[in-house]
Amino acid sequence: MTTAPSVPTLRVENLQTHFPTRDGIIRAVDGVSFEVNAGEILGLVGESGSGKSITGFSILGLLDPPGHVAGGSVLFKGEDIVAAAPQRLRQLRGARIAMIFQDPMMTLNPVLRVDTQMIEAVRAHNKVSESAARDRAIETLRAVGIAAPEERLKSYPHQFSGGMRQRVAIAIALLNKPDLIIADEPTTALDVTIQGQILYEMRKLCRETGTALIWITHDLSVVAGLADRVMVMYAGRIVETGSVAEVLEQPRHPYTIGLIGSVPGGTARGHKLFQIPGMAPPPLNLPPGCRFKNRCGFADAACDTMPEMAELSPAHWARCHHPRPAQLAANLAEGGVA
Repeated sequence: MTTAPSVPTLRVENLQTHFPTRDGIIRAVDGVSFEVNAGEILGLVGESGSGKSITGFSILGLLDPPGHVAGGSVLFKGEDIVAAAPQRLRQLRGARIAMIFQDPMMTLNPVLRVDTQMIEAVRAHNKVSESAARDRAIETLRAVGIAAPEERLKSYPHQFSGGMRQRVAIAIALLNKPDLIIADEPTTALDVTIQGQILYEMRKLCRETGTALIWITHDLSVVAGLADRVMVMYAGRIVETGSVAEVLEQPRHPYTIGLIGSVPGGTARGHKLFQIPGMAPPPLNLPPGCRFKNRCGFADAACDTMPEMAELSPAHWARCHHPRPAQLAANLAEGGVA
């Protein structure tokens, strides 16, 4: 008797997100595919404008018109939610899928006390008493490092600092122990002590409950300590993906190598900090072929055609005609990017 393979918590296939403008169509997400399994933490990294946040918004159907998903599918536990009715999406959001925004005021209502917002978030999806919902809110606030949670529940959002508001927003996302959390740089405004506490709680939640987590960030150090796998995104496309150890210790795509080389902590004493030359291409004027070619020291005529994702080693993929040798990790450690 054979066991049927488990369905991933999330499978994204050829996702395309477009923003029509007077000057043309911005292809913010262009053919992105990946999956996340139960209990797995996936880091999505890239510079500003690479399409990381739009990928998260597209999964949850939170795009502002005229932005829309122009193609592809988003399968949540086998159910395609791109075509789901608004009522079905409301059932999923906050209960089985949660998002933590970079700006906590996208989560918090400024005219309602925190207890009202958190209790409603619990009771909207669970048949529990107000007392039980309040206890869960207190427990969750304590888990994200808020002292005297019983008292702070009675506060309004404006009575919290920016970092405290972000912790409340994170707590709301954790309330119902969702199957999937998409976190869009949620710890950027927090000090390192609180950031470490929240990362610990997120790892613990994923391991104990099987929650899948997509952590969107530009901070490679956070990904190194949190994620199981990492995807590197550039100009709307995934350019490299694999385990954290493989991608960060043996990067193969020139863009990934440049990102790692740009991190101050990775530069040897006495060496200049590496900078990726040039700028990311404007979204309305993307070059044909490889979108990184105008900033890459290894580009040639072959790069005028778009490379396909190729498996360079087990479960380590890159989109490059000229992937760099795995030994480049040693060069990075010595302060060079060859």
